[in-house]
Amino acid sequence: MNPPLEPPPEQPPGLLASVRAVSREPEPEREGQRWGFGAFLLVEAVFILSAVFITALASTSGTDLSSSVSFVLVGSMVPTVLAAATAVVITRVRGNGPLIDLRLGWDWADVKVGLKLGLLGILLTVVAATVWSRVVGTQNATSAIGELVDGTALPLSAAVVMFVYVCFLGPVCEELIYRGLLWGAIERQGWSRWAAFLLSTLIFAASHLEPLRTSLLIIIALPIGIARLITRRLTASVVAHVVNNFLPGLTLLLVATGVMS
Repeated sequence: MNPPLEPPPEQPPGLLASVRAVSREPEPEREGQRWGFGAFLLVEAVFILSAVFITALASTSGTDLSSSVSFVLVGSMVPTVLAAATAVVITRVRGNGPLIDLRLGWDWADVKVGLKLGLLGILLTVVAATVWSRVVGTQNATSAIGELVDGTALPLSAAVVMFVYVCFLGPVCEELIYRGLLWGAIERQGWSRWAAFLLSTLIFAASHLEPLRTSLLIIIALPIGIARLITRRLTASVVAHVVNNFLPGLTLLLVATGVMS
């Protein structure tokens, strides 16, 4: 008599199954959170005002704003870091802290999801950027930092700082603001996670203040938002964002140091 066959091991749900399951799961609790859209508007005000202040300071000192390495790096980094720091402070003062309010819980499964969607994001970015550059022209499809290093060799220290910001610091700060604070503000209104996903994606793209690249940024942001959507935590979207930015950041580093032309 043959022994009974054992049932095959359960396979983890695929990406599409995970996305479909989101609509059937209850909304997460946000007890103790006393901040909402006003907190996000304050963070955006910190970002804009600090960027305006840096621009005015550079102008009064006679700095050439179109070619200054230090201005582009400082003007990109400082407002983003200040805004993210403000978001963290708000969760401590008006809520439960960033770990709970911004959904920063750690799970290795989230890292795996972020890696997969980050790799998907790289492929999507390459395809979208290629198509977009043909539509609007290569010059118009380039970011501010990309325009700065285009064909220009930078000091090694500046190139490394730029690489760290583009690949690591920038993604972490932006995730805290848009898929952390903004997402939480939307959920606190009782709106669905799908609404949080769509609105945070659109506002994230528009907030870069690069009108010609907004539609491209929306496409790039989709896998990052999906990582946040299906895991309900920020870790996955941070990992996806870091992975998605790694190839562009590495390219900028090689161009800035003269390794690539």
